[in-house]
Amino acid sequence: QVQLVESGGGLVQTGGSQRLSCAASGSFDAIGVMGWYHQAPGKQRELVATINTEGLRRYSEPANGRFTISRDYAKNTVYLQMDSLKPEDTAVYVCHAMARLLGRVVEFWGQGTQVTVSS
Repeated sequence: QVQLVESGGGLVQTGGSQRLSCAASGSFDAIGVMGWYHQAPGKQRELVATINTEGLRRYSEPANGRFTISRDYAKNTVYLQMDSLKPEDTAVYVCHAMARLLGRVVEFWGQGTQVTVSS
């Protein structure tokens, strides 16, 4: 079993910054790709950014240039540095990871952390 615990959400003004953290814990053989999704009220959950085991990063178009995903492989922790925040970024940010357990690949989601951007 894998648990993903996010932290770092909160209230920030337009143009401000926020850094999210997500730590994976539990019993697993390995963690593969990790990433962040967000979901605003009335909208579908959307990809924000991912980073794989080789450090390859992918971003959504709105996040590209403003957000930076990084990862501490030894700590099984993924971060999302969010700069130049906009009200449109307001959402629950959810950590995601693919994990290998006993040779099987399993998908895990965190509980989410609220990010609110106000003007």
